[in-house]
Amino acid sequence: MKRCPTGALALIRVFRGYFGHSAEAVTKPLSAQSPKRPVPDPLPKRRVLIFVDESNVTSSAKTANRKLDWLALRDHLVRERELIEMVVYAGLPPAMSEWQAERDKKNKFLFWLRSHGFLVVEKDGSPADTSHYKANVDVLMAIDAIELSTQMQPDVVVLVTGDADFAHLALQLRRRGIRVEVASLAQNLGSALKTSANEIIDLAPILAVFEPLA
Repeated sequence: MKRCPTGALALIRVFRGYFGHSAEAVTKPLSAQSPKRPVPDPLPKRRVLIFVDESNVTSSAKTANRKLDWLALRDHLVRERELIEMVVYAGLPPAMSEWQAERDKKNKFLFWLRSHGFLVVEKDGSPADTSHYKANVDVLMAIDAIELSTQMQPDVVVLVTGDADFAHLALQLRRRGIRVEVASLAQNLGSALKTSANEIIDLAPILAVFEPLA
């Protein structure tokens, strides 16, 4: 039988002295190694449902002298969460000949929203005077917010409006265990709505990066 070279014997002695057993036993067979701990599944993303008062947020953008970037606004509100729907409530100019050009322009904008994944709810307006019309979508938005939240079971509802009339809606949603966030400019936010939400999202920082109005 061949004898181990002197250097190899010395190395074996070092392993025995350091580990307390023979060098051959240093490496365990794969079957004897401890099994790997299973990697826990990542936490599911929170599901968010967004309701937008189009006239209110458009007014906020004009106040900030900015063009409203709807896609960037959506990303800003969703964050790292899962978007269920972003529902936009918009009033249409009256279906009258003197309003037709403005109505066509608004319909073209609403078509753009739909083609980019927004769910649009529209309501025909009625003339307020020769140069203004009114189309109150508050009731539609409040009813839908309760019904869709019941059906879709979001973790979070975002109300994009500063209208204090939605304060009771925010409280009703919170009573159902839904987190409510309100997105608005501070100067356009009603105090009753401010105190009814879990969190206020100031739109000033995101509006500041949008293109200025011509």
